[in-house]
Amino acid sequence: MFTGIISGIGHITAVDALGDSPGHGKRLHITCPPGYLDDVGSGDSIALNGACMTVTQFDPQASTFHVDISAESLDKTAGLDAPGQINLEKALRAHDRLGGHIVSGHVDGVGTVTRFAQVGESWELRITGPQALARFFAVKGSVTINGVSLTVNQVVDLPSGCDISINLIPHTLHNTALGSLKSGSRVNLEIDLIARYVERMLASTTTAANGAAQRVASTAASDGVQA
Repeated sequence: MFTGIISGIGHITAVDALGDSPGHGKRLHITCPPGYLDDVGSGDSIALNGACMTVTQFDPQASTFHVDISAESLDKTAGLDAPGQINLEKALRAHDRLGGHIVSGHVDGVGTVTRFAQVGESWELRITGPQALARFFAVKGSVTINGVSLTVNQVVDLPSGCDISINLIPHTLHNTALGSLKSGSRVNLEIDLIARYVERMLASTTTAANGAAQRVASTAASDGVQA
């Protein structure tokens, strides 16, 4: 589990193929800030742009580590298939502060930046997300964008998806890799964990209610035939 509070900015320095077929994944070589790996061990989880990955090799002295990412994960995420800057967050420990919100590190979809412009001292980040995720976005609700816990300021439903608007303060831009975004950039989205469970519970309640109604109707029809 994670919090969406970025603990370091890393760089993918190289991407190696793990095989020759499209079904093979990649090995990412990543550099991180000095001392970042001091409390990391082989097999630990680190979120890369919001996607939870397993450390397979690491060198604390050189501040580098490797992760292997499957073809499936590459297909469902953005920004992890080529060299570039990425947000890093180590897995949450039981005694840590939950400064952002509960984040699983499982990317739910990929959105596209449609506007990234300064407004006063802050910046407006506007993203179009997939239609399948639209029902999970709410004003003042939480969303994770490239691993960063953020608050949604505006939601506009569209025929093909959903626009969300977010305000970024200078501190966020200086301490994450979001400052490198531009119109057209693809970003990883993770919906709020609570919204995910609420949607599931509501769907189950509706299914149960429909099932009960069908049983009542069937019983009534059967009684009518017997009469």
